[in-house]
Amino acid sequence: MISRDLLRSDSETVREDFVSRGVDPEIVATWQRLDAERRSSLVELEDLKRQRNEASKAIGLIKRQGGDATAEIAAVADLKTRLEGLEARVGEIDPELSDLEARIPNLPDASVPRGADESANRVEEVVGTPRSFDFAPKAHWDLGPDLGILDFERGAKVTGARFTTYFGAGARLERALISFMLDLHTGEHGYTEVLPPFIINDTSLFATGQLPKFAADLFHLEGTDYYLAPTAEVPLCNLHREETLDEAQLPIRYAAYTPCFRSEAGSYGKDVR
Repeated sequence: MISRDLLRSDSETVREDFVSRGVDPEIVATWQRLDAERRSSLVELEDLKRQRNEASKAIGLIKRQGGDATAEIAAVADLKTRLEGLEARVGEIDPELSDLEARIPNLPDASVPRGADESANRVEEVVGTPRSFDFAPKAHWDLGPDLGILDFERGAKVTGARFTTYFGAGARLERALISFMLDLHTGEHGYTEVLPPFIINDTSLFATGQLPKFAADLFHLEGTDYYLAPTAEVPLCNLHREETLDEAQLPIRYAAYTPCFRSEAGSYGKDVR
């Protein structure tokens, strides 16, 4: 969760960083307004409690002296009503702040290029050289069906648009690529292979930031708090959630393959080959 001190900041740099992450400025402005109201309410609450305590002491003194404390008792009743109202308001603000905070991402590192979209990205490194052909190479959506290893029509029949079915060498190639990735990271880079659950709970998705921001992209099991894993990072990151790790245990390197169940609702180019 992002620091509240950062959210309270009015610096231009912080505002620009939020915009670069696609944060609606109104979300931050609403958070700042509610936070200011909460803090002022807490100060007022402490002052009202002080007044109530002083008035209660005065009532006791007046009664011991045989006096009439009617006015003081009425004042304490009024203070009690005001206190209850303020406490109720703070109780309303707290979950509103938490909900807004859950929708605000961390700020990017200073080395990350700023920009409104992917056009501001920069190439950090180029690995290898694309192969040259003395003929016009086919796109995979043409080559696969021609070779009989990809079948988009049957994939669409079984499921729907943008799905395919792998046959023969295509299925073996997919399996080989999965094994290659896992073997590379476990054999050469010191990672531990993990086979995590493919069904995860909402707490796990909240911990890694998928909820609430990407709720529309997730596949939810109706009537439960379970979801299909949108990416392997979610179960891997949650393996040590709410644990305190000794520095000597670090770094912990995990690698996993999972299907990635997400709809990519509204993704640019999802219907473009």
